[in-house]
Amino acid sequence: MLSILATLEECRAALASGGNSETAHLVSVAILDLRLKLNRITDAELRALCDEMSLDAATDKTRDPKLPQRGRPLLRLVK
Repeated sequence: MLSILATLEECRAALASGGNSETAHLVSVAILDLRLKLNRITDAELRALCDEMSLDAATDKTRDPKLPQRGRPLLRLVK
């Protein structure tokens, strides 16, 4: 499974560098799915992570705008 993951990572990089961003994104979803299975992360655990990150992002928006903001991406579970 780890060798498949490595191959998918290489494919994603090649697709992205070749200008096939939509296809690279689809491969990224496959990579995420495989990593979730390898690490035995359930849908409920992923949902809890996404919810927590959303709460953190909402809290960040209420902070002083003069302070530097973290630019981390949000995850959204789509099934």
